[in-house]
Amino acid sequence: MRERIGAPGTGLSRREFVAATGGAGAAALAGCQAPTSRASTKTSDSPTAAQTSADLPTTAPPEVVNVDEQGNKVTLKTQPAVHEAHPLDSMGGPVKLPRVWAFQADDRDPSVPGPILRTTEGNDIEVTLDNTDGKRPHTVHFHGVQKAWKDDGVPTTTGISVAPGEKHTYTVPANVPGTHFYHCHFQTHRHIDMGMYGIFRVDPKGYEEADKEYFMTVKEWDSRLNRMMAGENVSYSPRNRNPDVFTVNGKVAPRTLHPEKGSPILVEQGDTVRVHWVNGGYMSHPLHIHNHRFRRVEKDGGQIPEAAQHEMDVSNVAPAERHTIEFTADADPGIYLMHCHKVNHVMNGNSYPGGMLSGVVYKEAMKTDIFSKLMEYAGYQQ
Repeated sequence: MRERIGAPGTGLSRREFVAATGGAGAAALAGCQAPTSRASTKTSDSPTAAQTSADLPTTAPPEVVNVDEQGNKVTLKTQPAVHEAHPLDSMGGPVKLPRVWAFQADDRDPSVPGPILRTTEGNDIEVTLDNTDGKRPHTVHFHGVQKAWKDDGVPTTTGISVAPGEKHTYTVPANVPGTHFYHCHFQTHRHIDMGMYGIFRVDPKGYEEADKEYFMTVKEWDSRLNRMMAGENVSYSPRNRNPDVFTVNGKVAPRTLHPEKGSPILVEQGDTVRVHWVNGGYMSHPLHIHNHRFRRVEKDGGQIPEAAQHEMDVSNVAPAERHTIEFTADADPGIYLMHCHKVNHVMNGNSYPGGMLSGVVYKEAMKTDIFSKLMEYAGYQQ
């Protein structure tokens, strides 16, 4: 069970959230459990397999893994899974990807996006890709950091891929502070679109934390690929990719606003807020926050000089880019949208709003009727 409520990061404690909602959420929080991973069968997850959704786990929300706290080592496995972007019929749902290939850190649940691997500058880490139960080759490639040639994770230039039944350990230096991106680089055009991507965060030495800090990965999907890999009678080619699902941390609105399954940005008035935006897809996404002006302070792990920073309310995040923004929660306490401003990306099918949309939610607004209604849409039983 996640220790904090909201998007991966600092968030609110469960007790704070229950108090902020007037105690109405206590029963739901008391009974909630993280998704339980069931052991996968030995059948292949190829399109011709007889494996059904009932044989597979459902993905969990991404978690922050502090690799410093586990001896600078982490093991990543891959797990075929079912991914419910939004399980209800509210706002154009349900939206489901019937097959993804999810990264799984150590003994945690598989997730899409993958786990957020966090370390500190100078603390090089070892990432073991465990493909002993896999059905196809994989690799892991880390953006941003400077590493040895053999650890680049690209099979065509290093000669190293991790075949089914094998393990391989990459040494990943923590020599470039900032927010980075990792993904499988074997048949990249397919493996990223099946869910094999995540965030790698290197905190600089002497890192000054904000009051609230969150990680958010946006991505667009052409669900035909996921349906084809689940055995459905559909055809897909990356040459005619036509996305129809648009996610924030793997969820579409209104599920994005669920305090545990989604990724709301939860704040209290006066908070300093830092958000790490990562684009895991193949299209640019201009991300906009309502009623708050922010500064972009970091891009792709590079600090932006203060003289070059300026207030803005839209930041266009290109594929694989990472933008870190900061703002003060100084608006009239309420609920404000955060969304892609390609407005057709804020849809579930033909239903608007939906898709690539989340929100900045003030603690002071959590007892309102409109917040309760949003929680009902999101599937959170207060």
